Amino acid sequence: MKPNVRRQMNDKGAALITVILIVSILVAAALELNRSSRLDVHEAANTSDGIRLNYVAKSGFHGAAALILNAQGEYDTLREPWANAEILSAQSAQLFTNSRFIVKVEDEKGKIPLNKLVEGNAVNENVRGLLVRLLSLPEFELDEKQAGEIVDAIIDWIDENDDVTGSGAESAYYAAQGLPYTAKNGPLDCIEELLMIRGVESELYAGTRDKPGLVQYVTIYGTGAMNLNTAPKLVLRALSENITAEIADKMDAYRKAHGNDLSSVLWYKNVPGLAAETINPELIENVKSNFFRIYSTGVSGNMEQTITGVIQRSPFQIVNWRLD
Repeated sequence: MKPNVRRQMNDKGAALITVILIVSILVAAALELNRSSRLDVHEAANTSDGIRLNYVAKSGFHGAAALILNAQGEYDTLREPWANAEILSAQSAQLFTNSRFIVKVEDEKGKIPLNKLVEGNAVNENVRGLLVRLLSLPEFELDEKQAGEIVDAIIDWIDENDDVTGSGAESAYYAAQGLPYTAKNGPLDCIEELLMIRGVESELYAGTRDKPGLVQYVTIYGTGAMNLNTAPKLVLRALSENITAEIADKMDAYRKAHGNDLSSVLWYKNVPGLAAETINPELIENVKSNFFRIYSTGVSGNMEQTITGVIQRSPFQIVNWRLD
């Protein structure tokens, strides 16, 4: 073969390879541009849906707040519309296109007030005993000693000194952790602070599918006396060693039955098995509530957006607000 012919063939081969490389690069770029464009469209749609669900959840929150503010009467019970917010939730599908909200309301006064564990450096033994009894219930799978250690650690987190209470924990313990910090030595500002306290692991705090979470039964709000009309059943059981699960069920049924007078905390004496029982009056001195926690979830298809907040009824204000 002549040299010129061989050179021409080599040049044509090189050109072909170059063309193939350029085409490959252009195809790859086009595919990446297409993928990126589809992602941008998808993200934009998700952002739009997220914004819409945010407003749906806000609607549920303010709707539940309206139920609380419109509640009439001298005392609060689980018979009121705010305590049966599933009715409001069921109606929400009529208010939006392809969306709805699910709301739930909890009376914070029905929970155990953690900041009343300590006043200055003095331990409130009534609240301490209540907490120990709660954590010693079988549902939490802790014995009384373990429960006492956790409560002592909560006390040390709140009290103003650095003296270890019983089996508690002060700054020396926390300073020795992988990420050292100090005990707060002051009231809890948010319920999530519990997760910083020795012994309060995430499973105990939030619960699992099979176990309750401590967060459902304690609060940072309130004056120290709980509302017997709205307290969760596990809290009812913790009010006295003589209140069994069966008796707590009877108490719950009594307070939900229309016609039963719940204006006085002494209504519990009308429940079979409690006529001779005396619950510490310092724990249940009144049945009027002022702080309520609202959970509102906007739902559309398989997407959800939840808002959690606490409102004070009188004077009205939103004291806590979180977008989950």
